[in-house]
Amino acid sequence: MVAAFGTYFCMYGFRVPFKAGAYEHQYAYSGNWQLDEKSVFVIAQVLGYTVSKFMGIKFVSELPANRRAAAILGLIGFSQIALVGFGIANRPWNILFIFMNGLPLGMVFGLVLGFLEGKQTTELLAAGLCTSFILADGVMKSVGQSLIAPFGEAWMPAIAGSIFVIPLLFFVWMLTQIPRPTHADETQRQVRTVMDRSDRWHYLHKFALGLSPIIIVYLLANILRSIRGDFARELWTDLGVDPAEFTQRFTQSEIWVGLLVLAINGSCVLFRHNGRAYISSLSICATGFALLLCACYLQSHRALDPLAFMVLVGLGLYMPYVAIHTTVLERFIALTRERGNLGYLMALVDSSGYFGYVIVLLVRKLIRLEGNILQFFLSACVMAGTISLISLGWSALHYRFHFRPSTMAGTTK
Repeated sequence: MVAAFGTYFCMYGFRVPFKAGAYEHQYAYSGNWQLDEKSVFVIAQVLGYTVSKFMGIKFVSELPANRRAAAILGLIGFSQIALVGFGIANRPWNILFIFMNGLPLGMVFGLVLGFLEGKQTTELLAAGLCTSFILADGVMKSVGQSLIAPFGEAWMPAIAGSIFVIPLLFFVWMLTQIPRPTHADETQRQVRTVMDRSDRWHYLHKFALGLSPIIIVYLLANILRSIRGDFARELWTDLGVDPAEFTQRFTQSEIWVGLLVLAINGSCVLFRHNGRAYISSLSICATGFALLLCACYLQSHRALDPLAFMVLVGLGLYMPYVAIHTTVLERFIALTRERGNLGYLMALVDSSGYFGYVIVLLVRKLIRLEGNILQFFLSACVMAGTISLISLGWSALHYRFHFRPSTMAGTTK
């Protein structure tokens, strides 16, 4: 858990700190339409990250276990070189380098998860891994904020990345010391193997009906989580928080969210029966979205202070987001009793989730939804929360009628 947490936490040091910058330059286009520089950078990096997720469907699912560590270091090393280019390049070429920064990073999570999947303790280990990106999102913005004054906005991302090079090397070495799943693990959770093109299409064709509602839920949770993370500075501003408090608030809100999500999702490791664990994880997702809707309702009536709102929204989004990472897909593979790997399914849902976020960022600009980001975010939460609860009901019904006892041979009661 320490190895996985540390590796992915360090990866965020190469991805997130630039988001603490204001980047107030405006790019003018035809008519009166303008696009602010920060939105351009966020879109460019997320676009690269999305392309990386689609690449990961093949790369992560086919990569042998003994090459994962070298791949992680190579991918993150490429992203750091891109950040150096970002510091050197003038406008608009710096946009290309921030795209290149995101291009390799989308595959890192699946590679780290490969060290943890298929074990009877996978939920607990993966919950620790997922806690890293909850905490890192706020911590890395605080790191970036603290480096703007001495180094400037252009060089701040590269300087931030360099801080995490040595810790990254240590944690990746730790990953290589994690033992492979035992025979008992493989009996309960199914053997995990590499998947070629025909394996992937077979799995998707056979289980598309069950995977579709999970993909929808993940898509919506990822869009909202990304808006909350990428535009945290603007959301805190709209909530009336003084900019001088941003560094403290970025970290403070995510610590509470991270600890609660770790405890809730890690508890699924207590369920040895795959079916019960799967339904419990769907219940966690539903509870999260219900909490999200309650937080939006209270905020619309000014009944929450800014910190309470951001913590409740974060908890409501990360509960389903992390549950899919830790339990939903892990137990789905165990229930199907099909040979495969978690990296493939994560790359599949991740690519859909980030593609949707790119579309949202572009549409928001095209229809000129400028100004108060908080109102846009609240409306999106209500719509997405409702659709997600319906999708979770669909997923529960699919389990009820598809995974009958005869199809669950080998699961532990």
